[in-house]
Amino acid sequence: MSHGPATSLDVGDDELLALAQSLSQHLLARGWMLACAESCTGGLIAATCTELSGSSVWLERGFVTYSNEAKSELLGVPLELIAQHGAVSEPVAAAMASGAAARSRAQVALSVTGIAGPTGGSPSKPVGTVWFGWSLPGHVHTEVRHFAGDRRAVRRQTVRHALTGLIDALR
Repeated sequence: MSHGPATSLDVGDDELLALAQSLSQHLLARGWMLACAESCTGGLIAATCTELSGSSVWLERGFVTYSNEAKSELLGVPLELIAQHGAVSEPVAAAMASGAAARSRAQVALSVTGIAGPTGGSPSKPVGTVWFGWSLPGHVHTEVRHFAGDRRAVRRQTVRHALTGLIDALR
């Protein structure tokens, strides 16, 4: 349902809600909880999850760590790591996911750090570059994706891929 021009994601998006529902089933089957560490999505992954009634049983918390300082203070990402690799990088995505798991009661965590645009891109990290991290007991997996479209499209695709990636990891 739309109420004028879209300025953010519609967290009522049926596809995203179906993914959140699937994720909830995987987590509930294990009795596990999720923590989200979000930069470029600004809390949209957690917002999508909390659209589902009963999500408090499996969503433990969300960290919106948009600034480098927030990544360091809230998730324990070393500022030196960010300085060396950039906030949008594999080591930072891994550290964000590990930090979210370590600083919560959750067994699994996901992280996203990227460049949603329209500004902020560079030749080596163009707009649409997003690094993902998924922390499961004893393992952290990372990957990068390059999404096309405007800011809204990049953020929506990021939410979709973050949820899909965690569902795949839990299968």
